[in-house]
Amino acid sequence: MIYTAIDNFYLTDEQLQNSPSRKDGIDEATETALRIYGCDLIQESGILLKLIVSTDHDYRPQAVMATAQVLFHRFYCKKSFARFDVKIVAASSVWLASKLEESPRKARQVIIVFHRMECRREGLPIEHLDIFSKKFSELKVELSRTERHILKEMGFVCHVEHPHKFISNYLATLETPPDLRQDAWNLANDSLRTTLCVRFKSEVVACGVVYAAARRFHVPLPENPPWWKAFDAEKSGIDEVCKVLAHLYSLPKAQYIPVSKDGTVFTFSSKSVDSQPHSTPKEVPQSPSANNDATVNKMASAPVIPESSGSKGAMVKAGADKLKESKKSDAESKNIPTEGEAKEEPLQKSKLEHWIEVNGERSKDRDRERERERDRERDRTKSRDRDRGRDSDRERERDETERDRDKVRGRGHRSKDRSKDSGELSDILRNQDTTRHETVTTTALVIHQGKRIVIDIIDMHKSPQLITLNESQRCAAASPYISESRKTVALH
Repeated sequence: MIYTAIDNFYLTDEQLQNSPSRKDGIDEATETALRIYGCDLIQESGILLKLIVSTDHDYRPQAVMATAQVLFHRFYCKKSFARFDVKIVAASSVWLASKLEESPRKARQVIIVFHRMECRREGLPIEHLDIFSKKFSELKVELSRTERHILKEMGFVCHVEHPHKFISNYLATLETPPDLRQDAWNLANDSLRTTLCVRFKSEVVACGVVYAAARRFHVPLPENPPWWKAFDAEKSGIDEVCKVLAHLYSLPKAQYIPVSKDGTVFTFSSKSVDSQPHSTPKEVPQSPSANNDATVNKMASAPVIPESSGSKGAMVKAGADKLKESKKSDAESKNIPTEGEAKEEPLQKSKLEHWIEVNGERSKDRDRERERERDRERDRTKSRDRDRGRDSDRERERDETERDRDKVRGRGHRSKDRSKDSGELSDILRNQDTTRHETVTTTALVIHQGKRIVIDIIDMHKSPQLITLNESQRCAAASPYISESRKTVALH
């Protein structure tokens, strides 16, 4: 049992020889190749994602990639390559390390970068990965699930100490040339592709890369007393570090080797790695899906030799020819038209179309609800207006009734005043004698601006008997009988 702590995640050679991958039948060469391949993916993806820790007091261009590679090696010390694919574990390690080193990246960015790297490495056409597709959703779920597995196996203890921070101090203490520093730094980066980070402490690895760089540049280091004693290292550990680095540089470039138990191949792209570069849908007729799966599984389980590119091409070509022959024989024996398969395959809508449909239905529901609310508000307004109309009609009728009453009252008062005045006038007239009237008409001729104007002036003279009355009584008495003076103007 391997217990995880901050400073004790280090394995012996016996524990590495009995790793979970070895128990699943994966030999040492295949495991080493897959470890190197995963570290190469991490390094390249870190460059594409621009994972550089740069602050005012700290500049670590390799921190995220180094942390991800250490987590990668630690995880496969507890889990097998046959159960967890190296591609998705590398992607999850980068995603987790970017958050640990405070340079986070989104899951979408990590998936797109690994998808592009896979297309370039496997010779597939670089296609756009739709973030609303079903494939992207599956990759995102798998990325999160693998990250949880890594944290679980680490016991959520993800502290990592790198040898890079010791190199500069060691070289400054030994007073070595400045050119030695860059070479030692490069060796420290390459040491992360091996299992040195889970076998030795960072001080020992730093001493090993300093020693290897000094041997390459022929720089002598003090041996009396031994220089490594000052840095808490042993000569055997330094020799082992140099031996592992020398073996690493003797290996060819690592290639992906499918070692899954069920024979499936994990891919970030939607197209198959084996059939895409060599077969086209026009030349090869489609066969039933069960036969295709069986053939692909047989080809995936076939051994692949990463050292020789020519033998790999020959094996891939032979596998493709075998696939063509099996498909042709199946089509000839059953004589089933291939168009039926296209009908049987369900037409899956993309996530974007589903999202648009759902939002369209929601917007329609909201519009309907708003329309119902407007109708209810309109009904409430009408009812209020109807009630107000009834009240206003009642008030209007009440006002009209009051006005009618006021008119009747006014008429009564005016009739009373008139009857009173007429009574007084009749009394006056009964007490006086008969009135005489004299009318005098005068005609005047006026010439104004060459025009003749004839003016008739009619005057009425009152009887002397009315002069004894006062002014108001005279006006009241004469009003029925005396008309106003009139002036008649005739223009000729």
